[in-house]
Amino acid sequence: MELDLAAAYERCRELHRQHGRTYYLATRLLPAWKRRHVHALYGFTRYADEIVDRTEDLPPAERATRLDDWGGRFVAGLHGEPVDDPLLPAVLHTIAVFDLDREDFASFLKSMAMDLTVASYRTYGHLLDYMEGSAAVIGTMMLPILGSPDLPAAREPARQLGFAFQLTNFIRDVAEDLDRGRTYLPEDDLAEFGVTRDDLLACRAAGRATEPVRELIRHEVTRAQEHYAAAAAGVVLLEPASQSCIRTAYALYGGILDEVAAQDYDVFVRRATVPQRRRLAVAARALLTPSGTPVALPGPAR
Repeated sequence: MELDLAAAYERCRELHRQHGRTYYLATRLLPAWKRRHVHALYGFTRYADEIVDRTEDLPPAERATRLDDWGGRFVAGLHGEPVDDPLLPAVLHTIAVFDLDREDFASFLKSMAMDLTVASYRTYGHLLDYMEGSAAVIGTMMLPILGSPDLPAAREPARQLGFAFQLTNFIRDVAEDLDRGRTYLPEDDLAEFGVTRDDLLACRAAGRATEPVRELIRHEVTRAQEHYAAAAAGVVLLEPASQSCIRTAYALYGGILDEVAAQDYDVFVRRATVPQRRRLAVAARALLTPSGTPVALPGPAR
């Protein structure tokens, strides 16, 4: 059993290493005993995402069945039933160790299921409803592992950081999401800037954004910055041993906004990424920053 558990944690770590480069680097700044639990949560979220997004050759109904089956094994494990799965033992162990809220995991799986049927969101409020399950709950899942002397005060900033990270991903990945038939930029925002989905597809085909699309992306960057600002106070509410990890993740995800701005808000010309040299410098700086030091808000100057 212990060997199976160790193998499950290693499977989660490998998923994290392969697919979550930014957060994986930040996680390496955590105390060793916390890392595997963070890997387990990443493995859970990534594997569900793989079922939804990496089986695109299958019809939505079959993908939904696969997600339901996997979710069913997870729920069975929560009730103490044996689980035959390469990574769920690590997830279930982490949930038990930290007594994580099971409803957060149910909300996450519900949002993953939405990706199989919902291709766009009319308003930002509707998108926030989706992100509540796909992003905010990841912040609250993580919080007991990171630790805080004041968990209630740290909860809302943790949720806001989940929103900030996911909206950053949506901004960066507009072209990739279009390829999957989805648009996470709210329809009302597109209309405000005189942009249609066909315009986005044309930008994708041309490999460059039009001026209205760049203005739309500028608007979304400003919105993401608001979530980072709302999350900032939470970093110093964490246990000192966890602050360098989240400080690094905060700066690196926020640094994607810098890269988007540097390419004049054209997310079609290339995928915005933070250069490796800067990534390492940010991690080193976070290690040397005294706990309790406020974080610098990311993104272009307001």
